Amino acid sequence: MVKSLTAIGVAAAILCGLAVFEWYFVREEFSAFHEEIRLLYDKTEAETATLTDARVVQELWEDRKSRLHVWIPHNDVNKIDDYMAESVRLIGEKSFSLALSKLEILLHLSTCLPDTYSPALENIL
Repeated sequence: MVKSLTAIGVAAAILCGLAVFEWYFVREEFSAFHEEIRLLYDKTEAETATLTDARVVQELWEDRKSRLHVWIPHNDVNKIDDYMAESVRLIGEKSFSLALSKLEILLHLSTCLPDTYSPALENIL
């Protein structure tokens, strides 16, 4: 009986620890991504963004995506991939107003997606 309760307690502690780690890791990754998108957004708003700027942010996302794939579902990753690719193309074509709308979506996603992985009551129930 004591061994069973100990095993259950250890398993619960491990699960809680992994949940907190996941939340922290995803939050930190998206916080950095948000800053990168914010800088690209500001440059796009000033109409000084170049295709190279956009590609750098896209490459940073690709690197980050390889680490996040373990923690977040494929659909969320694909959503960001799609908007990122559209933004890069629009900036390359100097369609800054259209690129801004895609970057605003990315800014919103980079803010709200990490909250869906936080150990909050609404995510548990």
